[in-house]
Parts: sequence; C-alpha cells; structure tokens
Amino acid sequence: MVTGIPTREEALKLFNQYNQSESLLKHAFAVEGVMRYMARKAGEDEEKWGIIGLIHDLDWEKYPEQHCKMTEKILRENGWPEEYIRAVLSHGWGIVTDVEPVSLLEKTIFAIDELTGLVVTSALVRPSRSVMDMEARSVKKKWNDKRFAAGVDRSVIEKGAAMLGVSLDDLITDCIMGMREVAQEIGLKGTI
Repeated sequence: MVTGIPTREEALKLFNQYNQSESLLKHAFAVEGVMRYMARKAGEDEEKWGIIGLIHDLDWEKYPEQHCKMTEKILRENGWPEEYIRAVLSHGWGIVTDVEPVSLLEKTIFAIDELTGLVVTSALVRPSRSVMDMEARSVKKKWNDKRFAAGVDRSVIEKGAAMLGVSLDDLITDCIMGMREVAQEIGLKGTI
C-alpha cells in the first residue's frame, strides 16, 4: 500500500507482482527511460513521469482483455494518487479508455508508448543491435512498411506528436535519446 507519492521501488515491486515477462519489463524500462528524459527536457518532475512510465502496462500480462481497467483498480486499491492513475489511463485513450490526454505528461506517455516498440524493433535489425548509434532516419525508413513491427499503431504515434506540437522526427529522436539512457537495462546497448 502506497501512502502518498509512490516511490520507484514501490512501483517496480507492484509491477513485478503482476508481470513475469522479461519483454514487458524491458518495455516498462524503455517507457520509463523516455518519460524521465522528456520530463528533464520539459523541466517537469522526472521521478513522477518515470514512475508513470514504469507502471503504465501493469495489467497487460495478466489482464490483456481488461487493459487499463485492471490497472486503475489495482492502483486505487494500493492508494495511488489520482493524477498518476489518470496519466496511466490516458495512454490507452481511444483504444481501451476514454481518458483523453490533457496534461503534458499525459500527452507524452500517449505519444511514446507505441513509439518505443518501433524503436526497439528498428534497433534489433541494425548490425549493432543498439540504440546507441541509431538516428531517427533509421526508424523513419521502416515507417511505411506495415509488416515491420506490425503491432505498432503508427496513427497513435502521429496523433501523439500532433498533440505535443512536435514533428515526428523530433519525437523519434527524443525517444531514442531517452532509450539510450536505459540501453543496458532494455538489452539495446548492442556491440557499441
């Protein structure tokens, strides 16, 4: 049970209670890393943004058919702040929730969640298998190939970039930069 503001340790412990998948944990770390990077860049609360990024898919492994709904229930039962819960729910806007991203934090997690998957897949086909030497153009080359990272909804990424008022290239660059900070944890340090 969280009393007040959750710590990263509390968030990770809760995440691990509901998830055993290594790939889902790496995704959580990737989103957390990008959220922390974006918070620093915007002069926002890095810890809060990172924790929300870490916990955003809390229910995905056990309750994929109730995605976000079970996360809301679990977070409420654990005494999480309303702002954190709302931000987590907003990442599923138009897909599994009707919680429209309004704050900069909410718009950011909505924009980068799907994008991290595309960046990971793009990195894994590089000779280096790394984000350390990757640039936005590497991701953009794969953008129109709908078979490549077929599960990534590019329209969500485009909508997120528009919400943030940034170009797709800038959003991809920011995503890569944030993922570089956690490259070791997400298995994308590669041979660099």
